[in-house]
Amino acid sequence: MRKNDLFPLTIEDMAVGGEGIGHDQGMTFFVKGAVLGDQIMARATKVKKNYGYARVEEILLPSENRVPEVCPIARQCGGCQLQALSYEKQKAWKEARVRNDLIRIGGFAPELVDRVVDRVMEPILGMEKAFRYRNKAQFPLGENREGEIISGFYAARSHRIIPIDDCLLGAPENESILKAVKDYMRACRIRPYNEVTGRGLVRHVLIRKGFASGQIMVCLIINGRELPRQQELIDRLTKIVGMKSICINSNCKQSNVIMGDETRCIWGQESITDYIGDIAFAISPRSFYQVNPYQTARLYEKALEYADLKGQESVWDLYCGIGTISLFLARKAGQVYGVEIIPEAIEDAKANARRNGIENAHFFVGKAEEILPDFYEGRRDAVAGDALHPDVIVVDPPRKGCDDICLQTMLRMRPDRIVYVSCDPATLARDLKTLAEGGYSLQRVCPVDQFPQTTHVECIALIQRVKS
Repeated sequence: MRKNDLFPLTIEDMAVGGEGIGHDQGMTFFVKGAVLGDQIMARATKVKKNYGYARVEEILLPSENRVPEVCPIARQCGGCQLQALSYEKQKAWKEARVRNDLIRIGGFAPELVDRVVDRVMEPILGMEKAFRYRNKAQFPLGENREGEIISGFYAARSHRIIPIDDCLLGAPENESILKAVKDYMRACRIRPYNEVTGRGLVRHVLIRKGFASGQIMVCLIINGRELPRQQELIDRLTKIVGMKSICINSNCKQSNVIMGDETRCIWGQESITDYIGDIAFAISPRSFYQVNPYQTARLYEKALEYADLKGQESVWDLYCGIGTISLFLARKAGQVYGVEIIPEAIEDAKANARRNGIENAHFFVGKAEEILPDFYEGRRDAVAGDALHPDVIVVDPPRKGCDDICLQTMLRMRPDRIVYVSCDPATLARDLKTLAEGGYSLQRVCPVDQFPQTTHVECIALIQRVKS
């Protein structure tokens, strides 16, 4: 097999990145844009010793799992890797991915995961409507070859902007907001930022919407400190129903980091409010807040179910963000301790606790792998309750999973239960293996489809200390 060779291929599986997988002449081929069950004519684009990459030259027989792509630029954008796959098959594929990671990476026995009675794996929690679920969007701005201002998303593995004003995963208001910003820029002769030259003013438009409250925030990330004739922008944006906050974030560094350190409000409120259940949350431009509020409510209900709180428990919530899970737990627990590395998020968490009249939630700034040992080894005093010997630890780490120091400290603290919320089933399985080797048994795992049309899958797991 050589590069540019044409050959028929049947797609037998799908890779973690959403590529179709097929086999020919003893080689495994990864094919972007192909879905499970497709029979295609493939063209080899890169050939290694035992595997290669190919593109779809022609679909000879479409899979019964294939559906029409709703978005006209889905293949160019690459953000919705699974949009051509039926939603039922998307859910089944994500379930299988979680199961396989638990067995292959976590080392858990298939008969434990799949047992008929009291099985560990629960069915995935999917969505009724699998579009328009994202409450946050970040659109880079640039120029096309004709010098016109464009907004959109970066193509995969590049900083080339694919023009789009209305992503079908996001809020419908995004299109009107982007039009208002670009009209303002044209009227005031403001140029978008150019990554090559370092010139130009507007880098990104960040949009956040409270789905329950209807409140909208717009934050322009700029290569400077001031917006020329900013009142004209305000006049345009405030015509949009729900607009509550307009901010500027200054980022003058030539880097890929989207936001700078300084943010200021130029109109309206410094934050917007949204609700998960009956708990209100203040959301600032830099706040971490789950982007799919519909599924977040279900995820947190599952976390409460797994935590099995009776009212007196001491609970740690690691990587707590703005306190979303912490405040849910506090309604049912004795004391809750939240840890988060971002200072602004902790300030938001404390404000959210006050806003909801919750007095038994305490928040600390720092790395979980540093704060937790500080308490356990006596370098910090507990605010209330028994922080050194928690009944439950809830952990919601970034994609890389938990730091080993954090895992070992959790094992030394010996909580009865650990509830692990994860955005990567591979690192979840790896960390669960460590905890299982430290004296815990896996009780439940539930995949949650927070990101339909994409390859991402959220999970929540319950492990329990084995008592001798």
